[in-house]
Amino acid sequence: MTETNLIDGRWVGADSGASFEIRDPATDRVVGRVPNAGAEEARRAVDAAFGAFSAWAARPAVERAEVLDALAARLISDRDELAALLTEEQGKPLSEARAEIDYARSFFEVSARTCLSIRDESPSVPGKKVRVHRRPVGVAAAITPWNFPIAMLAKKMAPAMAVGCTQVLKPAEQTPLSAIALLERAMDSGVPSGVLNLVTGDPSAIGAAWLQDSRVRKFSFTGSTEVGRLLMQGAATNLQRLSLELGGHAPMIVFEDASVERAVDIAMAAKYRNGGQTCICPNRFLIHGDLHDRFVSRLASRSAGLVSGRGDRPGVDLGPMIDDAAISKVESHVADAIDRGAEVVTGGDRRRVEGLADRFFAPTVLTECTSGMRCWTEETCGPVCPIRRFEDEDEAMAMANDSVFGLASYVVTDDQERIRRLGDELHTGIIGVNDPGPAVASVPFGGVKHSGFGREGGRWGLEEYLELVTVSTIEPTSV
Repeated sequence: MTETNLIDGRWVGADSGASFEIRDPATDRVVGRVPNAGAEEARRAVDAAFGAFSAWAARPAVERAEVLDALAARLISDRDELAALLTEEQGKPLSEARAEIDYARSFFEVSARTCLSIRDESPSVPGKKVRVHRRPVGVAAAITPWNFPIAMLAKKMAPAMAVGCTQVLKPAEQTPLSAIALLERAMDSGVPSGVLNLVTGDPSAIGAAWLQDSRVRKFSFTGSTEVGRLLMQGAATNLQRLSLELGGHAPMIVFEDASVERAVDIAMAAKYRNGGQTCICPNRFLIHGDLHDRFVSRLASRSAGLVSGRGDRPGVDLGPMIDDAAISKVESHVADAIDRGAEVVTGGDRRRVEGLADRFFAPTVLTECTSGMRCWTEETCGPVCPIRRFEDEDEAMAMANDSVFGLASYVVTDDQERIRRLGDELHTGIIGVNDPGPAVASVPFGGVKHSGFGREGGRWGLEEYLELVTVSTIEPTSV
């Protein structure tokens, strides 16, 4: 695989020749090297994207859709190869890596279909002929995280390409190899030179170069709230449009009418995907008092039975934390909870796996949690399940909404009246009702409050890369 940057259709290294290692988080084995590029390379990527924009935007939507469909087909044919690379670089089990490739592919397919339906509008205005035209914003920058390195890139690439934007892209330092592999397949699928450009290296220097460049008209970022704030400040200079998917701290509410077994099934599927390292996994469990003890017992038993190890080994349920900082954060959250009175039902510390790196944390269930604990107010990003009980719906909603974050939430209930109220009462952008996987490519995905703004998915995702132009005409009076 070509382990270099993509600028204007050519694979190149860093100007300095510098590079950095990529390691398998499960084994610490070096699996590749990528350029350690900076501001100058980032600016040349914008040069290329700006130069390619007019021609790409002018291509008929049906032709852009054909390119997206060709890339989707490559993701089908190369699924196993990409999944193996993703697991090696990121650590997640192969089954989850394959599911990520499928999820990424769906964004190209949905965007290809959706761009064909974009039309001008003609609102009725007395005495005038009005046309509302949609056009691509121009060059779009994107910075993606390490937890879903191919899917997160696809979520940003597909809608931008579909509507005629060109892009400059920066993957996370931990997982650039997957991004490079995706861009290789994009070029093989007919993407013209300059439409997609990829730069790896110094995140501060690369991000600053793109924020300071007035030719970059759109910035999409998935990552921490802290970095999101910095990007907002930087984007103010050139008034760049932003889409920010930031931190999450999802509550999962299990009401008294729920089946305990089904609630635990949903909890296991939603919480332990990618070892708890997802932005929408449940981070707080609110369980009705009538079900609390049974739910805790069953969740603890199921959690303790999960197998940790290398993601490419049969029977493995949980891979490693992505790096040493990640597992240290999980440890600190659990230690803080214990110091403040939480009880460990299962787990609570690192899980040693023979022959592998010390980055595995045991699935952990904590009870007697309170709002003063870090795990109850901060995103843990690991396999930890803090639990509190509640007695009625009003209490549950107040506890669920008591967070600065608002990305996702989960509810287990069969009460149809309650389900109808959730859209108004829960302050999150995504709500999964009896659904552990509410994020799909055809629906809007994004948060509120400190979890950011903007949406990815479906026509809503494409609209993030379009601007509206109103053409108002008074026809000349014939003489």
